[in-house]
Amino acid sequence: MELKKRVAVVILNWNGKKFLEKFLPSILSYSIEFADVIIADNDSTDDSTDFLKTSYPNVEVIILGKNYGFTGGYNRALKQLDYEYFILLNSDVEVTPNWIQPIITFMDQHPDVAACQPKILSFSDRHLLEHAGGSGGYIDYLGYPFCRGRIYTTLEEDKHQYDSIEQIFWSTGACMFIRSIDFFAADGFDEEFFAHMEEIDLCWRLQHMGKKIYVIPDSFVYHVGGGTLPKSSSRKTYYNFRNNLMMLHKNLPANKMFFIIFFRLFLDGIAGIKFLIDGDYKDTFAVFKAHMYFYYTFLRRQKIRSKIQSSIQNKTLKGVYNNSIVADYYIFNRKYFNMLNQKEFIK
Repeated sequence: MELKKRVAVVILNWNGKKFLEKFLPSILSYSIEFADVIIADNDSTDDSTDFLKTSYPNVEVIILGKNYGFTGGYNRALKQLDYEYFILLNSDVEVTPNWIQPIITFMDQHPDVAACQPKILSFSDRHLLEHAGGSGGYIDYLGYPFCRGRIYTTLEEDKHQYDSIEQIFWSTGACMFIRSIDFFAADGFDEEFFAHMEEIDLCWRLQHMGKKIYVIPDSFVYHVGGGTLPKSSSRKTYYNFRNNLMMLHKNLPANKMFFIIFFRLFLDGIAGIKFLIDGDYKDTFAVFKAHMYFYYTFLRRQKIRSKIQSSIQNKTLKGVYNNSIVADYYIFNRKYFNMLNQKEFIK
């Protein structure tokens, strides 16, 4: 199958020279036969662009001129490209042979599938599924995301127990295959998110459009993680708490929105108290700051919500877990995906 010029691997770079040095050679080696490889640079200050000009003069580089974050960077870069499929790839990902073909072949055969992901494994512990996406993303009824193979901080060993192709709720932004027509029809990423959970929000809107999201574990890659923000960063805590609330506000149906958001604000408060007890004062303040932002922008976001809700074509969302992942994990000690009540998943 001839994939050339139909597929673009787009790597959004921000001060990721060390990752480009390490991973770009294999990305080119395992991709160039099937896709163009393009770097979009978010105003790096670490000589990334000079390195690319010198070492990879034939690789197309889009200079954005400002750090627009994950959301704005990709939105601006992809508008400049004309391809049937985009592969959004983090700069801290090591790809493997045959990582592109299984997913593009599947999407060619299933035109109602808007986005897919490969299986994501840990770069540092290569036998473990990785935090950013595992083998497919899910969400519980309260809006907490988790993965097949990763619930909270518990990473499962990859014993090929999650190698089946499955319809999921969300595809990881670390390595997302997406049709360009669907990306633009959904208005791309919400730039207010800047980074974190923007791919979940996008996949939610795609499902509202009647599109499907899948994981294709025949393809797998290795992800470093924390390449832009450290995993323990209070800034990441802020984005995760803030963006989750914004996502729920925009996408939840009216009959569920106020109860779920009220309950989530309560649970966030408990999390903030736990951070305080553990001495993580910056994280406690990050939760408080996230809530203040949510309250301050509530009325403005109501207009966005109205637009989304009025255009919903599909109300049956796949990959939703109708139990509480918080209760399962912290109260009932169900740390692994296959320990969850499988009958509670909307498939």
